[in-house]
Amino acid sequence: MSASSSGPGAVRTLEGTVVLNGGRADEERLTLVIENTGDRPVQIGSHLHLPDANAALAFDREAARGFRLDVPSGTSQRFEPGASREVAAVAFQGRRLVPGIQIKADGGSLDG
Repeated sequence: MSASSSGPGAVRTLEGTVVLNGGRADEERLTLVIENTGDRPVQIGSHLHLPDANAALAFDREAARGFRLDVPSGTSQRFEPGASREVAAVAFQGRRLVPGIQIKADGGSLDG
C-alpha cells in the first residue's frame, strides 16, 4: 500500500521532524513508574491530570501533581492488570492548577 498526496484520505505533511512538547525545560518533565494493581485494564488519556487517574494505578501521585502523559494529543497508554511500565510525563502549561475530577464519598474532592 502506498501513500497518496491527493484525493480522499490524503495526508500532506511538511519535511522535517515534529518534536513532542519540544520547548519544555527539564523541570517540566518527569519519569514515573506506573503499575496496575487492579484486575482490569486501565487506560490513561493524553490530557488527564495524572493524580486523578484510576485508583488501581500505583505511582507517586504527589510527584505527578500538575503533570500529564507526554504522548501525542488524543492518544492514551493502556496498563494491563499486574503490568508495570516507566512513562514520561510533562507539566501542564500555566499555573498547573487542575481541579480534581474524582469525588470522595463525603462529597469532597480527592485532591484537596
